[in-house]
Formats: sequence, C-alpha cells, structure tokens
Amino acid sequence: MGKSRFHCLCFPFLRLTSSFRRCPLSKRSLLIATACVVYLVFAVSHVGYPQQHRDRRTDKDKYRHTRGLYNIETNGAHPHSEDSETGASLVVPTRSNVVYITLKSKRLKPANIRGTVRPKLRKKVRRNKTSNSAFTQNKFSTWERGAGQIEPNFAPKASWRETRDVDYTSLDTIQKPPKDFAAESHSSSIRIYSQRAPPWFSPQDVRAMRFLADARVLRIREVSHGDSPSLLIFEGETGVSPTRRNHTKRSNACAGQCGVINSPVDTAEVFAFHLDRVLGLNRTLPAVSRKFRFLHDGQPCPVVSWDASLYPEGLAAGRASVRLTWGDYQSSLKQRCWHKNLSPKPDSGCSTIHHYEWSKLALFDFLLQIHSRLDQSCCGFRPRKEDVCVVLGHHAECGRQDRVQLADIVHRGHDPRHLVFTNNKGFFDRNEDNLDFRLLEGIKELPEQAVSVLRSRRLREKLLQSLFLDQTYWESQGGRQGIDKLIDVIEKRAKVLLTYINAHGIKVIPMNV
Repeated sequence: MGKSRFHCLCFPFLRLTSSFRRCPLSKRSLLIATACVVYLVFAVSHVGYPQQHRDRRTDKDKYRHTRGLYNIETNGAHPHSEDSETGASLVVPTRSNVVYITLKSKRLKPANIRGTVRPKLRKKVRRNKTSNSAFTQNKFSTWERGAGQIEPNFAPKASWRETRDVDYTSLDTIQKPPKDFAAESHSSSIRIYSQRAPPWFSPQDVRAMRFLADARVLRIREVSHGDSPSLLIFEGETGVSPTRRNHTKRSNACAGQCGVINSPVDTAEVFAFHLDRVLGLNRTLPAVSRKFRFLHDGQPCPVVSWDASLYPEGLAAGRASVRLTWGDYQSSLKQRCWHKNLSPKPDSGCSTIHHYEWSKLALFDFLLQIHSRLDQSCCGFRPRKEDVCVVLGHHAECGRQDRVQLADIVHRGHDPRHLVFTNNKGFFDRNEDNLDFRLLEGIKELPEQAVSVLRSRRLREKLLQSLFLDQTYWESQGGRQGIDKLIDVIEKRAKVLLTYINAHGIKVIPMNV
C-alpha cells in the first residue's frame, strides 16, 4: 500500500523529466533560462521587503525614543527648584519647548562658537585699549573731566592729592553703545532668588552689595596719601542732592555712596567678606566683584564699600589706626585690656582696642593666612623669595621680634573699641605644613559663634550658599568647581585650628561686645 502511494506521487515528476529529456536542446536551454530569471526576481523582491520594513521600524522607534526624552525633560522641569548642594533656589525655564539634552553630536557647536565669536570680542577690546591706555594699564594718573586726557603722575606727594572728576558717561559711550549699557544696567549680578538673603547678611549688607554691583557710575577719583598706594574710588548714583554733593566734594573723597576699586589679583577681598559674615564676626566691609570696561581690560575687580568713618579727621590725617609693636601687642593680651568694660591703668600700655577683638582677628587671619597685620615680617612661616616681606627686607627683622610693628590695625573714628578688617589679602596656596601659627600666639580665648560654625561641619554649605550670591565672583573663580577648591583649603585649616584649640586648651566663649 505504501509503495503504490509513493509511485502515484512520483509518477507525474517522472513523466515530466522524461518529456524534458526528449525535447530539443534549444527548448531545454530556454526553459532553464526562464526558470533562473523567475527565481532571481523572486529572491530580490523578498530580500528588499524585509530591509524596507526594518528601516520603517527603526525610524518609528527612533521617533518614539526622542519623543520620550522630550516628555521626560518637559515633565521633569519645575518652575522653582532648589539645589540640594548649595541650598540656593534656582530658576528653571518653564517653557515646554526648551529642552536640555546632552548629545555628542551637539558638542561641536559650542566649540565652533568659542572659536569664532570670542576672538572678535577680544579684537574689539584691543582696539579700544589703544584710545584709553591709561585706564587699562595703571590707575596712577590724573584724569581731565569730559575729555579723557591723561597726565601721568607717578611721583609720591607728602600731602593728600585728589584728582579731578572723570565723566563716566563719556567714557562708557566710547567703550559700548548706550543701548547695550542700558540693557546691562537692568541685570543684577547679585543673585537672591528667595524672599530673603542668607541670615548672616544684614539688610545694610544686601543694600551695599547691590549698590557696589549694580550702581551706575557717575564719576571716578584717584586719591593717594604719602607713599601709600593710591585709591581708585567710584561714586555711584544715589539720592544725594547736587547741592549737598558739591558742598561735600572738597572735604571728602565721596559725596554720596562710593566704592573702592582694587586690583583684579585681590579677589580674596570678596571671599574674606563672605567668610567673615558666615563666621559671625562682622568686621569686614562689604565687597563684591564687578567688571569695568575701561579698567584692567574688563577683568573682574573686587570693589569694597567706602567708609568715611575710617577717616574721622579728614583724608589728610589718614585712617584711624593703632600703632603697636609685637611686644606691646603681647603685653596687652596678658592684661586683657578693656575686659568687662574695666578701664585699664594709665601706665598699662593698653590701646583702645577691646581684648576680644584680637581673638577674632587671629582666628580670621589664620583661616585666610593673612600675615600683613600681625606678622608683617613673615616671621611665623617660610616665605617665598617673591613675597613682599622678603623683597623689602622685612624678614630680616625677625631677630628683633618685639620691635616689629603691626600694620592695618584700623577702627572707626566713633568706635575705637572694635576693629575693622581691611586689606584682606589672603593666601590659598600655603600648605598645612607651612601655616603661620604666630598669628595665634598669645591668644587664650576664641569666639564661640565662629568656632561653632567650624565644628558643625556646615562651613562648606554656608560658604557655597553665600558666595553663590555674587555671580561675577562665582564665574571668575571657575564656577562650582573653582569655589570648592577654595573652600577645601579653608576646611583643612579649620581642622588644624580645631586641633590647635584642643591641644593648647584654648577657651571658647561668647564674645558679644
């Protein structure tokens, strides 16, 4: 039965092959060629269809994938978010068509922008630099009002010298069109996104910071006294009447509200101001970082608030300061001058400064390694050859330590008990094995509020939150990465200081005086 079924199935195939053999050779060749052509057409059509179908599926999946990224970014954006590390509120764009996606192919575009646009801006600055070279090269010059003429004057004078006013409007017109300046004046570099500033800033601090960063400059004056470096003071637009401004112009360097422009290398002034407020010392003058298009090629410059109370007897008499030698300073620490508001004896040798002020100054100077006040001769560490104390030969005076003079011991004219920390040129490049412990010599107490901040391990958080307010300074230091490096140095020194406190039995007490 099985064999008969097999023969039935194979019989047609056998008949076809036998008839194919009996056909002429030409017909057999034609049939074979036709079969080959049909097979090729069939094979090509079946191979192309899966490839086309696969391409359609790929495009569809790609569209779904990209649409999913847009939905994720759009739905994940909040109108107001808070940075968990800095603690500062950040404003995030709320428009649905604004999407931030990082792709490798997109990274070439910013590189091309940096290579083509910014050099054009630098060429423009160089072109303006030739016409106002004195504003970009040095500040020891005399400016004529409205004309921009410059008369170099490098010879120091014995008496106070005040230059004429500089018409800022005329200078600014040369550097930048008025339209761009008007747009710039509306944007503030002080970033306060929440309803109030951090608690360590007073309302007066916030107003001073906004003035220094955003005030329209009316005039600039250069003043000098003796052999000391001159001061570059700018006067901002305030509510002072013109009559009063003209009346006070001759007797004061500033008729209204002013700021002192420092060199771009003195950026530590801004960091010192924020550190002072975070620690609760409140002894520095407000300082921000600001750019002036006609000074230092537009680099960010520290601007410190001008305080006329530091010159109670007029500019010619200089600042209200205390002259002390290292020996007198150590003697006053032992006598605890003005402690508990007790007047010292006339022959005690005490100065007008309260005893607690030296503790605050020592802590502040140690964290920033400011030696220009208590250790002007660099006797407490290994100075470099290029340091000022070595260049001027002051380091050789360390053999007579008791006769070494203190410097920059400044107070306000109406408040002789409290210090004002000025010229805060700190050093962040000094290693832990070369710190100036001479700054802590003779100190037996330290302020409780400042030490509690160091012990709380929240110094970094507070400094980040505070420094974030000054956008110009933040960006000039390299953003978050650069600021973190500076805070790393302060944190390491804080650990050293805490170890020193425990090892020497230094008392930590409230110093609210």
